[in-house]
Amino acid sequence: MKWRLIIDEGDVYWDMAVDEAMLLLHEEGLTPNTLRIYVIKPSGVTFGYFQRIHDAINIDYLDFMKIDYTRRITGGGAVYHDMNGEITYSIVADIDDISWNILESYRIICQGIVYAIEEFGLKAQYKPINDVLVNGKKISGSAQARKKRSLLQHGTLMYNTDLDILAKTIRVPKEKMLAHGIKSIRERVTTLALELGYNPGYRRVINALINGFKKALDIELERQKLTPMEIRYAKRLVGKYRSREWIYKR
Repeated sequence: MKWRLIIDEGDVYWDMAVDEAMLLLHEEGLTPNTLRIYVIKPSGVTFGYFQRIHDAINIDYLDFMKIDYTRRITGGGAVYHDMNGEITYSIVADIDDISWNILESYRIICQGIVYAIEEFGLKAQYKPINDVLVNGKKISGSAQARKKRSLLQHGTLMYNTDLDILAKTIRVPKEKMLAHGIKSIRERVTTLALELGYNPGYRRVINALINGFKKALDIELERQKLTPMEIRYAKRLVGKYRSREWIYKR
């Protein structure tokens, strides 16, 4: 099966708008199954649709540092997207081509991350519902949104994320840290650079992700660009992601 591959970059508002545009148009049969790999530039923060903003992120720090942030249409927790140390992926596809079982669909897609990490000689583990671990620490998280026939799953792979900034941008409830037996975010997360002892660089990470998803989904990929219709839809949606009403929805 042949899917479309898109590799691009943009700010956090644009990138979330593009992912939603692809999902909406896929539902209408106007966007093909797509793997999109992108860098959020400049660095930004996204947080889950169901999260309360003041519980999820450190707004004062983000505003002071002029780091953009917005709410996603997907669930899950807050994420710091470091333009110099993190790759974001999104998959938009027919649910029939992945799985109607939500847990199984996460397992199938996250296996692409596992395979990508294994290209660097590291052992990775998928941990339900939506995490990938290396040496017991989180290196990737993902989140989903679904329509009647289409799904969007997007997520991260931290290859050289600045964990000091990450720890200052994201709030984690004390109960959650206690449940993981940790005292700080830094104890729970890792990066490829930390595990390897060197920074593999984003080009190698992108190539590894492409290979990983090809293997996990049993697909071929053809490099293309966003269609004019997708760009028009994204331009309509980007204002939502910048709006106070959306960001402070909860």
